[in-house]
Amino acid sequence: MSAHSTVYERLAPPAALVDAALAPSRHAIHWLEDAPGSSYPPLTRDAAADLTVVGGGYCGLWTAVLAKRRNPGARVVLLEANTVGWAASGRNGGFCEASLTHGEENGRSRWPDEYDELTRLGRANLDALEKDVHELGIDAQLERTGMLSVAVEEHQVDWLRGSPGFLGEEAVRAEIASPVLLAGDWERHDCALVHPARLARGLAAAAAELGVEVHEHTRVTGLDTPTRGPVVVRTTGGSVTSDRVALGTNVFPALLRRARPLTIPVYDYVLMTEPLTDAQLASIGWRHRQGLGDLANQFHYSRLTADNRILWGGYDAIPKRSVRGAHEERPASFRRLAAHFLTVFPQLEEVRFSHRWAGAIDTSTRFAAFHGLASRGRIAYAAGFTGLGVGATRFAAEVMLDRLSGLDTERTRLEMVERMPLPFPPTPVADVGIALTRWSIDRADHRRGRRNAFLRALDAVGLGFDS
Repeated sequence: MSAHSTVYERLAPPAALVDAALAPSRHAIHWLEDAPGSSYPPLTRDAAADLTVVGGGYCGLWTAVLAKRRNPGARVVLLEANTVGWAASGRNGGFCEASLTHGEENGRSRWPDEYDELTRLGRANLDALEKDVHELGIDAQLERTGMLSVAVEEHQVDWLRGSPGFLGEEAVRAEIASPVLLAGDWERHDCALVHPARLARGLAAAAAELGVEVHEHTRVTGLDTPTRGPVVVRTTGGSVTSDRVALGTNVFPALLRRARPLTIPVYDYVLMTEPLTDAQLASIGWRHRQGLGDLANQFHYSRLTADNRILWGGYDAIPKRSVRGAHEERPASFRRLAAHFLTVFPQLEEVRFSHRWAGAIDTSTRFAAFHGLASRGRIAYAAGFTGLGVGATRFAAEVMLDRLSGLDTERTRLEMVERMPLPFPPTPVADVGIALTRWSIDRADHRRGRRNAFLRALDAVGLGFDS
């Protein structure tokens, strides 16, 4: 085996074990199967509102809920093309992080003068989200257990030394018993775990209870924006005329042409095990139930569920030019994930995967959300959360509501809010660049983290990425 191979290659399990682990799995989303919720009628006639929200994922749902909390008398209409939380909001890993900037390195490099403020606002947002979940009575299975970042290669250990939550090899394996863990950094406060689909459906129920008119199976087909006066949101079932519009369509094609080049969908793949027995759980420890992620450029993320399943995802991040169901079934990615799981937890070779699925992440060139305003302040939008939308969408909702109300707040004054990211180049330039980036990232993981000249050039212009 090459000296520059990864631990997942050096300690790869036999193919027969991978086959056996995957054999019972269904292409289905565990979270959505495990999330009770109401259905909402489609729009069937023209309507009027003070605020129309487009999108029934976290971004739209938080916007609707917070709008009614700010102004209980406002008429708020929420429009969802499919069902509430069916896309990224119902199929992510459930990591609700405080970071608004996709980590310290990305944040400090892009917004050095306001990074500390962004950190404070992100932590306040996570605290507020936790409080809201409890006050709204949402059964999101929220656990404020923190995040354990682990080194699985020798060169990664030095990246963690000096961190406040540093754990050496013995200490990190006392937390999670795996032969590949060499060190860790346990950040105890800046990450909560949630059941993603229960959070989405709980937010929808809370919105309806507050008086929001929620409409599923109502696809928005366009916006009419006269020079002055209300905006008309055209849908498959009628039109909604409103003074203000908030767009939370995220990974799907933007309704505003100017925003379309600002995101691309990147597909992420996930496995979920059957519930572990008491003996199986005891064999891996994990008593503190932290979120788990490794430090490779192509990283994995993992966590326990309330019924002690293990979610295991990440590594392959496959950019596409559209959101299509055909992109979700990728046998090579699921086999790779299963093999890597068995490398990390060889004592769980008898455990079987029950579910496999994928979802599209709305990725921006700055790897954090952007916030836009259009039509003379009548339309606000946010997108580009790049995998951190569980928590950052609530902050984005506050930003959109501030801006639609014409408020001057510490949120609206942020450079991060005022400036937009660079757009992705058109096809085929973008496709060539993405392919080269993915190849280079994989090479970096095989060269002890060393980034080649192409990645260093991307880093220099603010386009570097690590997954």
